[in-house]
Amino acid sequence: MNHRPDDEEPGQPTAADLARAATEAGLKAVHAPVRGLPDAAAVEATRVALDELAPGGKAVFFCRSGMRSAAAWAMAERSTGGDPEALRRAALAAGYDLSRVPL
Repeated sequence: MNHRPDDEEPGQPTAADLARAATEAGLKAVHAPVRGLPDAAAVEATRVALDELAPGGKAVFFCRSGMRSAAAWAMAERSTGGDPEALRRAALAAGYDLSRVPL
């Protein structure tokens, strides 16, 4: 799950580069670029990707610092009934303060 827009910084891998590497590793690649707070399309793409995981499956999320990916994950989980405070605690335990993210 790539939340980073192409051409955000010089020298970063493109979504196509990351998708190719993921495919070569036997993984599914999803590009849902986020600038600032995740929009409805990025949240929905994240939710769909999470829903497609096998029980106990894992996903790799990518953006520059991880903050946009953490926010997209929490917003996607919230859209399916996740508890906002539990989501904020889980994100904080991973190093991401989502106290200002509307959940």
